[in-house]
Amino acid sequence: MNIKKAEFVISNTDPEKCPPDGRPEYAFIGRSNVGKSSLINMLTGKKGLAMTSSTPGKTQLINHFLINDEWYLVDLPGYGYAQRGKKGREKIQGIIDAYLDEREELTCLFVLLDCRLEPQAIDLEFINRLGESGIPFVLIFTKIDKISQSKLNGNMEIYKVKLLETWEELPPIFYTSSEHKKGKEEVLDYIDTINQSLRE
Repeated sequence: MNIKKAEFVISNTDPEKCPPDGRPEYAFIGRSNVGKSSLINMLTGKKGLAMTSSTPGKTQLINHFLINDEWYLVDLPGYGYAQRGKKGREKIQGIIDAYLDEREELTCLFVLLDCRLEPQAIDLEFINRLGESGIPFVLIFTKIDKISQSKLNGNMEIYKVKLLETWEELPPIFYTSSEHKKGKEEVLDYIDTINQSLRE
């Protein structure tokens, strides 16, 4: 898939105020500082589409971007940012939960994980919550340019073993580097395949 057009449409905190046109939505989420904004900009080929910052936790709204006039890329707030404080975290989690539970147009959720880290409890809890809710999702491991191939392979094996403790089978997994544009084609082709199946 080639992205020829990517435009910002709306930001809000209420799923009922999201676009009403019924187009499929592919949402991106992860812990703060996982590289979500950089990945979105890399996928769309628009450097400043999603706000990037050295300060974690900047995304606090549901952001809709219309892609090729066909589908929405949705930038969700990051979960679990400790410096927000308990009330701040609860508010953001409420926004995330409302979108995940109420938004019928959500076609697939892309859960971003930092490939340099071993499985984190907060990520595993979130993934299990998706399974319990029946929300279709895939995993995207980010920042693969930051570690060696052998270290990446080792971390992925640890992750797979950990996930298989609670899952019968693994979801689709992608490996990306925003800096080197790795994984772009694979992720976009995956979305394109789903869109084609929806049209049939």
